[in-house]
Amino acid sequence: MKLAFSTLGVPALPLTDVLRLAVTHGYHGVELRAHPEEPVHPGIGADERAAVAAEFKAAGVEILGLAGYARVAAPGEDGPVLDEIRGLLDLARDLGAPFVRVFPGADLAGGQSREEADAIAARRLGSAAEDAADRGVRVLLETHDSHRTGADAIRVLGPVGHGSVGSLWDVMHTWLGGEQPAESYAALSPFLGYVQVKDIASPEDTTPLALGAGALPLGECVELLSRKDWDGWLCWEYEKRWYEEAAPLPELLAAGREHLGRLLNDAA
Repeated sequence: MKLAFSTLGVPALPLTDVLRLAVTHGYHGVELRAHPEEPVHPGIGADERAAVAAEFKAAGVEILGLAGYARVAAPGEDGPVLDEIRGLLDLARDLGAPFVRVFPGADLAGGQSREEADAIAARRLGSAAEDAADRGVRVLLETHDSHRTGADAIRVLGPVGHGSVGSLWDVMHTWLGGEQPAESYAALSPFLGYVQVKDIASPEDTTPLALGAGALPLGECVELLSRKDWDGWLCWEYEKRWYEEAAPLPELLAAGREHLGRLLNDAA
């Protein structure tokens, strides 16, 4: 398995510094948070895109994917959501990134039914699938918010049934949803793009912690993936952007890389 970290953990850090961290601490790739607060987002032009791609290539670091914020199950018209996804797909193609992350984002608390949310998400992802295929990119639905478990995600992904649409397994959300790692993997494995790892103290305290310092079953997840001969990416999503009190990610990256290395060795 290859290791990456998300720029959500180093908000607005210049790419040169991001790449230096990746190279210094032995990470193979970086997941780029695609938001206007960050150096890379769909609003940058062709020259900037070419420069970003060249900088990553020169550093020998891969762009794992773009973490976008399109909400495919949200109420409203399809057009704006599909336009947002196309913008992310175009950017991913230009940067050579294989994946684009989207959220479910249903409004279940506001009265939207699960059946309606599932149908909207499947319709939009089905529409986006051909655009993704044309660009050589996969759209990944993250286990998150309204669809936080693997069982939730497959209600959408199963009806889509397209190779350019898949799943992003966020191990925190499936755990918070009460799903065991084996259950999550069984549901998501036919669609799995990559896996986001992290650690937290408890369901009541989701402040990001160093890997191995919290309650998430990371060892069980890595052992399961290894046993199934899965050879994709593990990406550390450290949510520093949302938790200012959390320790700075750069000072944790070396130990995080070592911890994941130990889990992989133990699982081998």
